[in-house]
Amino acid sequence: MEIKFIYTIFLALLVALFVGLGISAFYPGPKAPQYPLELDQVKAGCEETIEQQTLRKEFNQVQEKFMEELKPYNQNVSIISLVASIIILVLSLTLLTKIKMIADGMLLGGVFVTIYSIIRGLMSENSQFRFLIVTIGLIIAFVLGYIKFIRPKKDFQQN
Repeated sequence: MEIKFIYTIFLALLVALFVGLGISAFYPGPKAPQYPLELDQVKAGCEETIEQQTLRKEFNQVQEKFMEELKPYNQNVSIISLVASIIILVLSLTLLTKIKMIADGMLLGGVFVTIYSIIRGLMSENSQFRFLIVTIGLIIAFVLGYIKFIRPKKDFQQN
């Protein structure tokens, strides 16, 4: 395996981590509720006490609220990461084309971020948004494929 290939993969992973961790650092998600320790003490075959039943109901309500808050958060993270991936892809296909290894690493990193965006979009549980995000991902894939592999190079057009 060639060191340039390894570097390209390494750069791509770092780009994807940079975006994911950046979103997490500056746009933190809702905090997951802590499971009550008292409910762990229920023994198999024994019924829960009234206090434990109340605790379980309260926890289930808080958990449902958390899950509802998580849906728009996932949608927002999907949008943010999609915008970041488009910026990364444009940079890799324009400004960084002179440095092939870096451009390829950025391009692959942008693809990874697009995949991350689609996954977070699927977690939003909004079917219209899911369709939209997958459609945008498909368009990105077609455009990237055309620009990177099909479009005639400028060098060949000038000759």
